[in-house]
Amino acid sequence: MKKTLVSALSAALVIGAASTTFAAANPFSDVPRDHWAYDAVSQLASDGIIEGYGDGTYRGDRNITRYEMAQMTAKAMAKGDMSASDRALVDRLAAEFADELNNLGVRVSNLEKHADMVKWNGKLQYTYERTSGEFMNKYMGGTKTNNELLFRLEPTAEVNDHWSVKARLDAKTKMDKDAGEDDSDRVTLKRAYAEGKYGSTVIQLGKFPIFTEQGMLFDDNISGAALTFGKDKQVSGTIYAGRYNLLNAAWGDEVEDAVKSGYKGATAASIQGATLNWDPSEKFHLGLDYMRAGNKALIHDVIGMKNPLSMYGAGITYRPTQTVYLSGGYWKNNSNETAEIKKEHLKSYNIELGYKGADEADPGSFGIYAAYRYVGGAGTFAPTFDGAMWNTKGWEFGGQYTLRKNIVGSLIYFHGKQIFSAEPEGKTGMNKFFGRVEFFF
Repeated sequence: MKKTLVSALSAALVIGAASTTFAAANPFSDVPRDHWAYDAVSQLASDGIIEGYGDGTYRGDRNITRYEMAQMTAKAMAKGDMSASDRALVDRLAAEFADELNNLGVRVSNLEKHADMVKWNGKLQYTYERTSGEFMNKYMGGTKTNNELLFRLEPTAEVNDHWSVKARLDAKTKMDKDAGEDDSDRVTLKRAYAEGKYGSTVIQLGKFPIFTEQGMLFDDNISGAALTFGKDKQVSGTIYAGRYNLLNAAWGDEVEDAVKSGYKGATAASIQGATLNWDPSEKFHLGLDYMRAGNKALIHDVIGMKNPLSMYGAGITYRPTQTVYLSGGYWKNNSNETAEIKKEHLKSYNIELGYKGADEADPGSFGIYAAYRYVGGAGTFAPTFDGAMWNTKGWEFGGQYTLRKNIVGSLIYFHGKQIFSAEPEGKTGMNKFFGRVEFFF
């Protein structure tokens, strides 16, 4: 396929022969080999919209400039008889190379500049989890497995030069049951928000993702507003506020138990937070976190923590080389120890050593890591980890490998124990095997 694409594009040598002097006087940069325009031209060539050397073939193996691509697009625009799909490709090419076409004297409608206002990304993801250990054997009925398939769509729609609308749609099914749990096989709206970008300032309004330092405190979505300043700068940060349903928290099972036992109040909490990042070089990163949640009926009266509940912490990452990193952090809940909430619950910390990382666009790329994680039962809201579980501490080992372009496999093993349990030492073991394959598109 790649060979065909490269060969097809050499047609510019023929189409642009009459304008060699102009091209030399006005040099244009090459179109990158992975640019979508190569696929578009290949499709137009196969449909006969762009012609070659008379025998229908194309020859040569070289990059093509934006000027030459514009010449090919101009020829295609002159064709009147083509399918709707081919016309859409030509319109998109015209929008991409509008400046070069204008220099050639070819008029491009302003409407064509928005030929592709909605872009779709997503993935198909298969996950297998197996959780075991002494604690599972006594209280959870033995080893538990999860055999899940997820389908995800993430559209992005352009509104104007500064604003866009983004969303996430998920549907899940259990492979061993051929059905979803609690209607999870129905498409669910996970995110929907407007995003405005003004230089290094980003505004988000709606239901959007929040990811705190190292993902220890929070990796989930909230409904509200966020303001990010200094994006991609040495000093940056995010301030956010909104609502978060505590059923989705790491300790959501306790909230669910309360609901089943007759609790009639709201399960959503008001939430406010801020992150601050300092990146003085490519080798060093420092991140600070603060999160506050308020719902007295649940947080204080049911769960037994101080309301409003506040958590704070800091994390650092050091990269001695481009392929090795060492990260660590510590986080704390401001609640006091009570009969129900012990001090072991009120903290979380993490230390991780990693090498390289898998890139979905680079087949054969990989990453491995080893980590010790302490995820306190009341020391986090919604942590990101796929190995270490809520209210556990222990060692986690993992790796990722890009099997083919846009296909990534992951393996994780966690070996640890419950942090706080009524069981004596030696009866609190918790182990987990995690495997995943993702197909990105």
